[in-house]
Amino acid sequence: MRMYDIIKKKRDGGELSAEEIRFFIEGYTRGEIPDYQAAALCMAIFYRDMTLRETTDLTIAVRDSGERPDFSSIKGIRMDKHSTGGVGDKTSLVVMPIVASLGAKVAKMSGRGLGHTGGTVDKLESIKGFRTELDECEFVDIVNKTGIAIVGQSRELAPADKKLYALRDVTATVDSMPLIASSIMGKKLAADDDCIVLDVKTGSGSFMKTVEDSRKLAQIMVSIGKAVGKKIMALITDMDRPLGFAIGNSLEVIEAVETLRGHGPDDLTEVCVALASNMLCLGGSGTLEECENAVKGAIADGSALAALEAMVEAQGGDPEWIRNTSLFPKAEFSREVCAAENGYIVSVDTEGLGTASLMLGAGRNTKDDKIDHSAGIILIKKTGDRVRRGQTIARLYTNDRGRLDAAEEKLLESTHIGAKAPQSRPLIFAKVE
Repeated sequence: MRMYDIIKKKRDGGELSAEEIRFFIEGYTRGEIPDYQAAALCMAIFYRDMTLRETTDLTIAVRDSGERPDFSSIKGIRMDKHSTGGVGDKTSLVVMPIVASLGAKVAKMSGRGLGHTGGTVDKLESIKGFRTELDECEFVDIVNKTGIAIVGQSRELAPADKKLYALRDVTATVDSMPLIASSIMGKKLAADDDCIVLDVKTGSGSFMKTVEDSRKLAQIMVSIGKAVGKKIMALITDMDRPLGFAIGNSLEVIEAVETLRGHGPDDLTEVCVALASNMLCLGGSGTLEECENAVKGAIADGSALAALEAMVEAQGGDPEWIRNTSLFPKAEFSREVCAAENGYIVSVDTEGLGTASLMLGAGRNTKDDKIDHSAGIILIKKTGDRVRRGQTIARLYTNDRGRLDAAEEKLLESTHIGAKAPQSRPLIFAKVE
C-alpha cells in the first residue's frame, strides 16, 4: 500500500477503505508519512469530502492511534462538552465548573487555538502557575477531589489528531467536515466519557457557516458517538457574532469568572446555562427544567465559582487571580476603535474579529508561534446596537504597538453599519439527539 495511491484515489473522488485510512493514520502517527503527503490528503478530503462510513473509520483510527486512558477509578458520571470552535467562546470555563459543582465529574482534555478560534488550554495558561500538563494519576486524583480538571491533550491520547490538528491549522484545511468530526470525536471517544454534549457553532465565526451545515456536522458526530454506545447529543448555537464581549485569552477568563458570579453577558450566560442543563439531563440528573434550575442555583450560591477556584488551585494556579481578576497582567498598549458613521451595527464578520485578535498576538499564524495572553479585544458595541460616528465600538490590547494599525483596520472592515437595526437572531437554533 502506498500513500501516493491513497492521495490520488481521494483526489479523484474515490471512497477510501478502512484499511487505507488506518494505513494513513498509523503511518503518519509513527512519522513514516511526511507532512507534505498528509497535507495533500487533507486537501483532497477538503475538496472531495468523505462518506459517513469513511468519517467513522477515520474517527476510530484517530481514537486508536495512541493509548486509551484508564479513568475507571474516577467515582461518578463523567461528562464532557466540546465546542466546534468560535470567537469569544469561553463556555468550557463556565459550563464545566457548573456541572462539577452539581456532582458530575469533569475529566476534560482540551485543545489550543486553531485558526481564528481560541483554545481553552491557552486561556487557562493565562492564569499564574496553572498547569495544563498532568500525569494520569494526578489528573484522576484532582478529579476525584475537586470534581474537575482540565488539561491539554496528552501526547498519548489520539496522537494522530494532535499532529493533524497542527497541520490543518497552517494548511487552510481546518473547516472540513470529516476532519472536524474525526478530530473532535476521535479525542472524545479516546477519553471514554459517559456523556458528551456537543456545541456545534454556526455562522460567520464558525467553521460551519450555515445552520444546515452545522446540523449535518452535528448529525455525523452524534451518529458516530451512538454507534459506539455513548450518551451524546448536540446543540447548534449561534456564532454569527462573538459570544460575550471579550476576545483573547486572559480577557475571556475574566469574563468567564464574571459569568460564574452571575454578572456575565446575557448571550454567554444563556448558552452556558443551556449546555450545562442538557449535560446534567443527559446524565440522568432530572428533567431539563429541573437541571436548568439547579444550574442557575449553582451560579447564584457561588458553588460553581468555588469549583473553578478549586480546580485552579489543584492544578498549581493562583486562586487569588480568580477571586481578584485585576491581578491578570494588562497589555502595554491599547487603542479605542471608533465608528466611522451613524447607524446600527447590522452584522459583523465574526471570523474577521477573531483574525483581528490573532493579529494582536492572541492567536497563532504557525503552530510554533507564542501566545500573548493579555492581547485581544473588548467589544463595546455588538450586533444590533446603535452607534454614533466617533463613538468607541471596541478596544484593542497588545504588547506590540506595531500590531495595532492592521488589527484596527481588520476590525472596522469586519463591522458593518447600516441605517436600520437588524432582525434578532436566536442563540440556540436546534437540538440534535
